Amino acid sequence: MSERLVVIGGDAAGMSAASQARRLRGPDELEIVVFERGNFASFSACGIPYWVAGDVAERDELIARTAEEHRSRDIDLRMRTEVVEIDVAGGRVRARDLESGAESWAGYDKLVIATGARPIRPPLPGIDAPGVHGVQTLDDGQALIETLERTDGKRAVVIGAGYIGVEMAEALIKRDFAVTMVNRGDEPMSTLDPDMGALVRIAMCDMGVEIVSSAEVTEIRTGADGRASAVVTSECEYPADVVVLGIGVRPETALAKAAGLPLGKHGGLLTDLAMRVRGHENIWAGGDCVEVFDLVSGRERHIALGTHANKHGQIIGSGIGGGYGTFPGVVGTAVSKVCDVEVARTGLREKDARAAGLQFVTVTIESTSRSGYYPGAATMTVKMIAERRTGRLLGVQIVGREGAGKRVDIAAVALTAQMTVEQMTALDLGYAPPFSPVWDPVLVAARKAVAAVQQRG
Repeated sequence: MSERLVVIGGDAAGMSAASQARRLRGPDELEIVVFERGNFASFSACGIPYWVAGDVAERDELIARTAEEHRSRDIDLRMRTEVVEIDVAGGRVRARDLESGAESWAGYDKLVIATGARPIRPPLPGIDAPGVHGVQTLDDGQALIETLERTDGKRAVVIGAGYIGVEMAEALIKRDFAVTMVNRGDEPMSTLDPDMGALVRIAMCDMGVEIVSSAEVTEIRTGADGRASAVVTSECEYPADVVVLGIGVRPETALAKAAGLPLGKHGGLLTDLAMRVRGHENIWAGGDCVEVFDLVSGRERHIALGTHANKHGQIIGSGIGGGYGTFPGVVGTAVSKVCDVEVARTGLREKDARAAGLQFVTVTIESTSRSGYYPGAATMTVKMIAERRTGRLLGVQIVGREGAGKRVDIAAVALTAQMTVEQMTALDLGYAPPFSPVWDPVLVAARKAVAAVQQRG
């Protein structure tokens, strides 16, 4: 008798799990049903800012695999269908067709929860007015593009200065909008230490973005037509023909919470190494709705990234299909850009290290992406954090131009291997003048960190 796998959520984690399970088990052994409440499955949310900017010409270029392609592989993908209840004891879910409103129960032998994350949308006056846009789905991106193309004005306000906020500010600049970014923090990119965030602020100001720091939005004012017309803070009012929310996301786990499944302190589902929901043999979870183990701090974190989601899905699908895999954790690596300035980070910030009770040293160096005499050499700033007593690498942040961002991968590998900064100085990295100075900038920082550890030791 065949089993039934039910997957809630048809994007990165959910469809990766379904596809991997299908590779390992045929339709005669495993029936696969996927419920997706949106209009698209298997799409790149990370690519939406670049589509809005015009760097990606067509929406469909962001779709990795269509619903029809999934169905051709014997995966019953039901679009515009939302799961509204999980009955754990009964082994079933209640699904609602969003077009007709009809509801029905579907039993499962194995369940995958891949409900993703929801954008933070504070309960402000005017937050739901026309002209206010989140950027989470392809439908969100399409709606924003349509607003940008039909609005008569050219003033945009971005609320929030995280990855999405920064990337959307660049996209709007490319569309010839005057952009104001309103940020609650002192500097943009709170995933960086403030001294490195300041470098991002300088780069954004250079490209024409007006940045309002340490500001709390109190209202989105609307005009006579009911559309957003200004963003109001306790200090000032900023005119806006369009408002973009880039405040961040939280795990979408209301369904799981109602079903009594275990959640962590960040609101994400808790799983074991094989991505099984703790305490539930036949329920898995992955993607932006789960918390992950931080290999550096030893604590649970919520990090919403497509890289993790796809890995989770592969591991879940392998487990369901009869194979085996584990997800040991993350070191918190991320990379982005502001026009030609690349921004990258991995591991702990200073405040993360303090929160974990670690004593540490920090060093900051400036170097170049290539040998200084080679044409096109660009400057970069590298900040490195190391444990004071042992010299164990704790984190790296990089801000610079071409060739800077992906250097963070060196540090990500070193963090995963629990290397000390002294061990890093012996890494045999590639060198040629077009690619690097004799001493790569990351290794220059490591040498300086070794000296700081020895001095403090």
